[in-house]
Amino acid sequence: MSPAPQPSVRILVTGGTLDKVHDARAEALAFGDETHIGALLREARAEFEFDVLFLKDSLELTTDECGAILTAILECEADRVVITHGTSRLGETARFLAPELAARASGKTVVLTGAMRPFSFGASDASFNLGGALVAAQTLPAGVYAVMNGRVFQATDIQKNTELGRFDR
Repeated sequence: MSPAPQPSVRILVTGGTLDKVHDARAEALAFGDETHIGALLREARAEFEFDVLFLKDSLELTTDECGAILTAILECEADRVVITHGTSRLGETARFLAPELAARASGKTVVLTGAMRPFSFGASDASFNLGGALVAAQTLPAGVYAVMNGRVFQATDIQKNTELGRFDR
């Protein structure tokens, strides 16, 4: 008996701390030339396709870019989508997407995730969060969620706790 096929999951990359690198000239975090998602997937021996929408700090996301994320989800052939996103506005984007996708009866499962420390720095939570998001996207019913720090959050329940460096309800 052959195993049941795995649900198709597509990763949409929008940037955030997960994809940042140290810019020695500016002595600040910045984006490099490409996303780290390919390296994360290779490290985990995981095979998922991804598209880079943009590489931005979530504090700089515009309404148009949130609309572009929504459009990319709706146009995506996969019914299960993981979005890598900056943690500062992850909850706001999830709360924007949830009613929009529900109103369109998209039937899609969307999971946002990110990292509190850049993947390029090592000792990052990026791989743990991405792995959790990929599993959640394959198993949760249609809706919008976030996965951070080993926890799944409904779109309405996502709160970043900057003091403790994690997400809480």
